[in-house]
Amino acid sequence: MAYLVRFTSRAERDLALLYDEIYASSSGTAREWYFGLKQAILSLAELPRRCPLTREDKRLRQLLYGTKPHFYRVIYRIDEKRLEVDVLHIRHGARRQFKRTDLAT
Repeated sequence: MAYLVRFTSRAERDLALLYDEIYASSSGTAREWYFGLKQAILSLAELPRRCPLTREDKRLRQLLYGTKPHFYRVIYRIDEKRLEVDVLHIRHGARRQFKRTDLAT
């Protein structure tokens, strides 16, 4: 059963900033990495529970993408009633733990 993957406005901003930060518009390698990240996020439509819970909030999950030290955390929640995955925030894995205010739209 497939889930609908939805991006909050915060997650959309995170993706746009990331695209600019890695210079994906001028680097084929960076653009390929960026689209790989987007594909990994969209793959949450199938088996969204495969990713671990976050250490900050046990109601949220995280998809890790990339390799250390250049990996990103995609923070999301699953709405079982609606069969939806809500992508809340995308952040570099080396950053401090997030706070609930970091997830605000």
